[in-house]
Amino acid sequence: MKTIKGPALFLAQFAGDEAPFNSWDSITKWAADCGYKGVQVPSWDNRLIDLAKAADSKDYCDEFKGKAAENGVAVTELSTHLQGQLVAVHPAYDTAFDGFAAPSVQGNPEARQQWAVDQVKMALTASKHMGIGAHATFSGALAWPYIYPWPQRPAGLVETAFDELAARWLPILNHAEDCGVDVCYEIHPGEDLHDGVTYEMFLERTGNHDRACMLYDPSHYVLQCLDYLDNIDIYKDRIRMFHVKDAEFNPTGRQGVYSGYQPWVDRAGRFRSLGDGQVDFAAIFSKMAANDFDGWAVVEWECAIKNPEDGAREGAQFVKDHIIRVTERAFDDFADGGTDLAANRKMLGID
Repeated sequence: MKTIKGPALFLAQFAGDEAPFNSWDSITKWAADCGYKGVQVPSWDNRLIDLAKAADSKDYCDEFKGKAAENGVAVTELSTHLQGQLVAVHPAYDTAFDGFAAPSVQGNPEARQQWAVDQVKMALTASKHMGIGAHATFSGALAWPYIYPWPQRPAGLVETAFDELAARWLPILNHAEDCGVDVCYEIHPGEDLHDGVTYEMFLERTGNHDRACMLYDPSHYVLQCLDYLDNIDIYKDRIRMFHVKDAEFNPTGRQGVYSGYQPWVDRAGRFRSLGDGQVDFAAIFSKMAANDFDGWAVVEWECAIKNPEDGAREGAQFVKDHIIRVTERAFDDFADGGTDLAANRKMLGID
């Protein structure tokens, strides 16, 4: 068993143009003041990090980590959620996702994809420079528009999509192997890897690549009505990253999983600040500890109702209260009578 590291905070939802959220120095001081011991970094946000420099210079990475440590937090992981999304984009989403890319490749899907691949590879190299062994990303999606089987899908459509998805990611996964870094796909609606079955389809096509791992986030499973506790036991050997995010699912006679195109606040399934939703985090932290999870508990604040700064501060304490400092001895050691092989054989009647 292992004690989970944390609490840490994913900075993507907090970075902005106003202090203290507009620079690496000030946002890490703020995170530490909220009670966090680590931060997960959105690598696309140049207010916080210069990804090209981080990939090119270990000295830059040492300075980057050093400033965070000086301010009281560790760098837990880098994230390429937005860039990973662009590794595979169905044409229906070209316009919607174009804003994730550099202006020089917008409007050019082929150039945008290559840019995205290069971005993820740079982030993996930067992770190596920082001595970080896990990296957070999205898989992107080619089959997502066909998630519901109407009209009937032609035979082989989904299989072809996953063949192509794996082909696009294999060079990245091989680079990750060279860097000694796990690629942790956040299993997430909107991605072709959105549940365990789709993850397994992808994993099979990558030859069960050692670096093709999981970012576990129970909130996305609540909204899919998926058993998020069983999921931990099934994929415990592949779960290398953990987003602590709450959610609730309250279907009515008018709406369910699809929620009638309603905005977040009016949906049956909503993300909530920690402690305000339905996720059984006591059970999750117990399973993580028992399964030797060796990573960080990273708060990802997303809530349709609560102020983000309140959610962040409450989230730090929530995680502190849930991290289990694992025991180093059995609770019944006081009753140990002391035995040896001869005594054991005698007790079994085989002496």
